[in-house]
Amino acid sequence: MPSPLGSLQVLARSSVELAPRLEHTEIYTPQGLLSVFTTRPSGAVRAAIVACGGALGGVLGPGHGLYHRLADDWAEHGVLTSRVGYRVPNDLDRCAHDVACAVEMAVDAGAERVVVMGHSFGGAVAVRVAVVMTEEVAGVVTFATQSAGCEVAGALAGRPLLLFHGDRDELLPPESSQIVQMIAGSGEVVVLPGDGHLLGRSDQTILERLEAWLPGVLGLPTPGAD
Repeated sequence: MPSPLGSLQVLARSSVELAPRLEHTEIYTPQGLLSVFTTRPSGAVRAAIVACGGALGGVLGPGHGLYHRLADDWAEHGVLTSRVGYRVPNDLDRCAHDVACAVEMAVDAGAERVVVMGHSFGGAVAVRVAVVMTEEVAGVVTFATQSAGCEVAGALAGRPLLLFHGDRDELLPPESSQIVQMIAGSGEVVVLPGDGHLLGRSDQTILERLEAWLPGVLGLPTPGAD
């Protein structure tokens, strides 16, 4: 059975370094252009974060460029971060394929464990990728996720699942994350007081919670630990 990249029908591929440790890769396919922005650590790659956006696409993530901030912060700990620009936004199967390709690329770069993250529609993408890539994906983080498309979450089989949701989300209520948690049969829902769908009030809260959560899932020392 071909790998995600092997089944992508790649027509051409090009990469350029945008800044030190930041690489932009474009992969041309008959179904559209897949873009991957990768922040690499200065040393060896120990683990990876692969992050994706919502139904409209995008690579910055929720909050104020949360994915970009995570990439910079965790590069110091040997973590490669890839942000995925979908070929066809809002197409669940193709978007999941795109993210699976980025996971494969991260593993090829040396990552032993990968956490997949997704915002809104991207939460369902992240769950579906984790369900298929059981050996590569160690855990899932969602931000204001929809529950549609997460019907397969039970197949996470107890792998770590962390769900952030604002209690004033104007598009998807916190119950959406709670439903995904219920389907998965495990996981933690973090309700963010006073925040909406874009989670623009909770950057620091999210970053601090991930600082405590990610090391155990990625097999890394806790930042600041002796």
